Amino acid sequence: MNDEQLLRYSRHLLLEDIDVEGQEKLLKTHALIIGAGGLGSAVAPYLAAAGVGHITLVDHDDVELTNLQRQIMHTESTIGKSKVTSGKQFLQQLNSGIEIETIQSKANEALLDELLPSLDIVLDCTDNFSTRQLINASCVKHLKPLVSGSALRFDGQVSVFDHRNAISPCYGCIFSPAETFEEVSCASMGIFSPLVGIIGAIQAAQALQVLIGFGEPLVGRMLLWNARTTQVDQIRIARNPDCPVCGEHH
Repeated sequence: MNDEQLLRYSRHLLLEDIDVEGQEKLLKTHALIIGAGGLGSAVAPYLAAAGVGHITLVDHDDVELTNLQRQIMHTESTIGKSKVTSGKQFLQQLNSGIEIETIQSKANEALLDELLPSLDIVLDCTDNFSTRQLINASCVKHLKPLVSGSALRFDGQVSVFDHRNAISPCYGCIFSPAETFEEVSCASMGIFSPLVGIIGAIQAAQALQVLIGFGEPLVGRMLLWNARTTQVDQIRIARNPDCPVCGEHH
């Protein structure tokens, strides 16, 4: 690290769990953030500010006025622009010393197969079930850790699926891809503005823990946050040997 970086990340360097070694790890890592909406608007700035050296942002959408109630990476001046362009502009102003790559596209199997081999971690900040299943299957296939978050109305959840760990479940162990779920969206159900910030910030914290390698990330656990009651619960989740994605016979 140069003198400017030592100063910029000095508050991290004071933490024994991170120190110079951990910060240098972050500067060499490559994170993929899929979704530049509400969750992505909290995840991406915290990873950029923390010094994750290379961030790839994937989203197919454009910024709309209705997004600004919660998607704080975007502003009135970027309405009509692609979310990845708006997001990159925000992140570069926050930290010009890291690389921000953007892909304006929906996540699909071919794109993930192309991106994942060179990545260190994937953050799922999407808002639909089929894309979550696709991302999970790709992370299992390429043995990449996945930090998954979701938020709707007043409820959010976060978990870490680390497919390098033999006992870690995958997203499909909990929500089987064989099941059909009715897709619900913020547009039809509503969402409490700070909820995506809270869940996204927890996702960012989990990613930093996994990348640096300290503490106990949410592997085998799911954190549930209820914004109405300010109640935090955790449920333990086990790997399903019959999981159609990561099971022994898939």
